[in-house]
Amino acid sequence: MKIVFGCDPNATDFKLQLMDYVKSLGHEVTDFGSDDPIYANVAIKCAEAVASGEFDRGIVVCGTGIGVSIACNKVKGAYAACIHDVYQAQRAKLSNNANIITMGAQVVGIKLAEMMVKEYLTCGEFDTNGRSMAKVQRIVDYENEQ
Repeated sequence: MKIVFGCDPNATDFKLQLMDYVKSLGHEVTDFGSDDPIYANVAIKCAEAVASGEFDRGIVVCGTGIGVSIACNKVKGAYAACIHDVYQAQRAKLSNNANIITMGAQVVGIKLAEMMVKEYLTCGEFDTNGRSMAKVQRIVDYENEQ
């Protein structure tokens, strides 16, 4: 898979460690930065790249993961889940069809982050015939109505 990464300045080392880990899993990674203290700038750039299909998935980090999640979710076609444990990482894809995950470098340790990323990237694909489809479709429909 092609994975795009982005972060704010306080999560740079964390992001770089995650990028190395994702490369070790055999994925292609691209780093969108950032040295920009306005985390929304890099989050939006990553979200646009995923929503356009240029990348399969995105991983964006900041101090808590919350701000970048909000910013990513402003981009049509970007569906970001802020995760804090392995089960959320799995369900982000399987139940919610998230194409981006976000997390906080000041909230989770790197080993947990690696486990979450691995689960997110390997858990399978969203079941368009499953019970979550109608729920996810409502989100997409609302987005398209705006």
